[in-house]
Amino acid sequence: MQIQEIINELELFAPSALKEDFDNVGLLVGEASMEATGVLITLDITEEVIDEAIERECNLIVSHHPIMLSGLKKINGRNATERIVIKAIQNNIAIYASHTNADSVINGVSGKMCEKLGLENCKILAPKKESLLKLVTFVPNEHANAVREAIFKAGAGQIGNYDACSYNLNGEGTFRAGDNTNPFVGEKGEIHHEAEVRIETVLPSYMQGRVVGALLNAHPYEEVAYDLYPLANEWSTTGIGMVGELPHEVDEATFLNRLKNIFNVGCVRYTTLLNKTVKRVALCGGSGSFLLGKAIASKADVFVTGDFKYHQFADAEDRILIADIGHFESEQYTKEVFFEILTKKFSNFAIHLSNVNTNPVNYL
Repeated sequence: MQIQEIINELELFAPSALKEDFDNVGLLVGEASMEATGVLITLDITEEVIDEAIERECNLIVSHHPIMLSGLKKINGRNATERIVIKAIQNNIAIYASHTNADSVINGVSGKMCEKLGLENCKILAPKKESLLKLVTFVPNEHANAVREAIFKAGAGQIGNYDACSYNLNGEGTFRAGDNTNPFVGEKGEIHHEAEVRIETVLPSYMQGRVVGALLNAHPYEEVAYDLYPLANEWSTTGIGMVGELPHEVDEATFLNRLKNIFNVGCVRYTTLLNKTVKRVALCGGSGSFLLGKAIASKADVFVTGDFKYHQFADAEDRILIADIGHFESEQYTKEVFFEILTKKFSNFAIHLSNVNTNPVNYL
C-alpha cells in the first residue's frame, strides 16, 4: 500500500481545502508514492516522535499540528524544525498534517471534545460562510437521472445530513447548431426545441472542478450550458467550534471538575462563577478565544477552549462562564480521531498512537 492511499482516506475525512489561509497542511515531507510500512499518529512532531517512528518502523507520521507554518529558507539543523525535517528525510519518513481542516469538520477536533463530554444535539458553533456554490444546468429529460447521479457522486447535493438534494423544473431549451458542430439532437442550421430539465443543486466551492467535470462527462450535449452562483449561505456542517447540550444540567463546580478529570487538566482557568447550572456547552479545540462572541450568541452556559489571554477573560462580562483547559489538553484526543478513521479502513495495517508526551506546558 502506498502512502497516498492513507492520505486519501484522511482527505476524505478532512479535505485540505478546508484549512484556514494561514495554515500549512497535507503532505509536508516525503513522497506519497512510497510504500507504507506503518503509521504513527501524534498531536505534535518533535525529535522524540521521529525517533519513535524509526523504532516502530513507521515511515508515515500523521500529525495535527504542522511541523512548519512558514517556509524554510535554510535547512542546516540549527533549530528543532530543521533537525526534524533532516532526520525525517534521512530515514525516508513522510510527514502529513491535518490541522485547521480537521478543526473544520463536524466530527473532528471539537467533535471529539463533545463526545468526551457526552454532549447531545451538537452543531457547528461558527459555520463557514461564502464557501458554497449553486450549480444550474439544463439536461434532456431522459438523461436527467444520469446527470444527477454523476454530480451527486462527485460531491454535489449535500445539505446538512441530507444528500442527493436538487430542485428540478421542466422547460424547453432552444439552440441552433453551427456548421462545425456534431449536435446530439437537432439539425445543423435549424433552430431546435428540446424538452429539458433545469437541475439546481449545491456544492462546496473547492469541489467545483470535480463536479463540473462529472457534469461534462455525463451530459449528452456537445456544448453544456451550466451556471455557477456563489452563495452567502452558512455551511452548517463545516466550520470552527461546536455547541451542544449535557444530558442533565449540573452546577458549575461539578462541570469544572468533570472537565479537569476528562481532559486530565493540570489547571483549569475560569471566570467568576455565575451561580447558574450548566446545560448548554460551547467549545473549541486549541486557541478558541476569538469565538467568545459566538459562544455567547449561542446562549451557551460555558465556553471551553484554550489559550485565553488575561484581558480576554474580562470580555465574558458575566454573560458566560469561560473555562480554559489549555491548548494541548483540549486537542489531545485528536489522535483518537485519526486512529479511528485509519484503523476502520486499514484494519490489518500497523497504525500506532504515539507514546511521546508533546505538551510543552507543565504544571506543579
